[in-house]
Amino acid sequence: MAVNLVNVEAVTKVYGTRALLDGVSLGVSEGDRVGVVGRNGDGKTTLIRLLSKLEETDSGRVTHSGGLRLGVLTQHDSLDPAATVRHEVIGDLADHEWAGNAKIRDVLTGLFGGLDLPGFPQGLDTVIAPLSGGERRRIALAKLLIGEPDLIVLDEPTNHLDVEGIAWLAKHLQARRSALVCVTHDRWFLDQVCTKMWDVQRGAVHEYEGGYSDYVFARAERERIAATEEAKRKNLVRKELAWLRRGAPARTSKPRFRIEAANELIADVPPPRDTSSLMKFANARLGKTVFDLEDVTVQAGPKVLLSHLTWQLGPGDRIGLVGVNGAGKTSLLRALAEASRTRGDVQPAAGKIVVGRTVKLAYLSQEVAELKPTLRVLEAVQQVRDRVDLGGGREMTAGQLCEQFGFTKEKQWTPVGDLSGGERRRLQLLRLLMDEPNVLFLDEPTNDLDIETLNQLEDVLDSWPGSMVVISHDRFFIERVTDKVMALLGDRTLRMLPRGIDEYLERRRKLAESGAPAAPAATLPGPGGAGTPAAAAPASAKDDRAAKKELQRIERQLTKMSDRETLLHQQIADHVTDFEKVAKLDAELRQLIGERDELEMRWLELAEDA
Repeated sequence: MAVNLVNVEAVTKVYGTRALLDGVSLGVSEGDRVGVVGRNGDGKTTLIRLLSKLEETDSGRVTHSGGLRLGVLTQHDSLDPAATVRHEVIGDLADHEWAGNAKIRDVLTGLFGGLDLPGFPQGLDTVIAPLSGGERRRIALAKLLIGEPDLIVLDEPTNHLDVEGIAWLAKHLQARRSALVCVTHDRWFLDQVCTKMWDVQRGAVHEYEGGYSDYVFARAERERIAATEEAKRKNLVRKELAWLRRGAPARTSKPRFRIEAANELIADVPPPRDTSSLMKFANARLGKTVFDLEDVTVQAGPKVLLSHLTWQLGPGDRIGLVGVNGAGKTSLLRALAEASRTRGDVQPAAGKIVVGRTVKLAYLSQEVAELKPTLRVLEAVQQVRDRVDLGGGREMTAGQLCEQFGFTKEKQWTPVGDLSGGERRRLQLLRLLMDEPNVLFLDEPTNDLDIETLNQLEDVLDSWPGSMVVISHDRFFIERVTDKVMALLGDRTLRMLPRGIDEYLERRRKLAESGAPAAPAATLPGPGGAGTPAAAAPASAKDDRAAKKELQRIERQLTKMSDRETLLHQQIADHVTDFEKVAKLDAELRQLIGERDELEMRWLELAEDA
């Protein structure tokens, strides 16, 4: 029988006139792995701070088992600024002691990329004071994981971690014996790590068995029973449930309720996106050219991040961009944005970016733009415009879009200065969408957003007609809103990944196992031609560029073939009683599949050589 570690009994916590938690009772036992979800401001962080005894309850009590070893990662670390990384993480252990400890080696490699902490100027002897918030947070996480707590409590542990870091942390936590309580908006992480969910809503905590996908199923079933049919039809949970059931059934572990009821619930829910309609609308709004890159080099100071890049972002393309930190994801978007802002007058260090004449770009950067604090939320949105066309026949007023993004009628009159960080991020997104762009660049759009807001953002983006590039470490969000994944692997190239993020992690793992060093930093030749250091040129730059162009051409052909294949399947279904017509369509489909297979083989040959 599992030993009970923490008991929360009839706990109430009030802030101002609002009860964040009202008579909540729950517990954590050995082996529990609990994910905590809920809207921003509903009390997730308050709940885990009370559970950890970092805050006092207003009523009720929290009890810990005798001798409980508790490890807590809060959103604000308590590291000594004057100390070194070595002192905080490893303590007084001699080099041979910690280097001989497999767990310490695993944590340092997983969170920092190596035992010598390659991203830190003096490695383990780097002083903490000048480090960034993200670096300090990784140090605090490493310190916690090297210990031996019975219960680990984590508040947004995936913040400031890249895709590889998140995948490593999930695998590490799966292998630990410690119990876990974790607040995060990263749904992939919740699915990988958690076996139980706590949903914090309106002062109460609802418990569900399973990870995030199981929670979506169970919550949809609970709402199916509790609500009327029309109310259910309007609930965004059904849309996400449909996507989970149809797109990735292997996400769920085992059914926690009647699968028949779930299937009945989504029987009339269409796929999240009508891709062909969106592509037609995008072509009408954008024409044939969006961004064409020819032999482009992207730099950050003297460092070359991308070289000889030939790539085309076409109308209606929805691209997820992943890569190691510092590989050049944000720099690439900035180069495209600068070319768009100046209509092509400002070009990168080398090569050329052609911008379509009709491109209207909206760029959500990682920094939250500051607005006048006394401005009301609705006024800030109406400053852009009063109504917005979201495509697909969907038009909304500023107030309606505010409500869709979680700003109720009362909240719309809140001064901007009183909003939380997550609410300001939501407002920033709102203002971008109100400007009716036809190209969207989203750099870490999920930062500070709760899961319900992410659902609402995904719903808006489903019918948004235009080209989109998303940088995110949130695998669930990337898979949900984009159609293709492209990666910067640190070798100054951009690659398409047909199998998405799983393929990215495989490539990174093989690169690490091979011991191949990352591409060295380089500087471009000066005006005189050759005097400054540079990376060695490829054996044949001309052949390399030709191969990249062919890769781009094949990718465009494969996309068109995929659309044609979908149309042929639909036509066969529409003419199922016309045997002659079906035979002709079937012959065309077989020929198309044969041509596609040949193209895919050629693509793989070129990709291996790239």
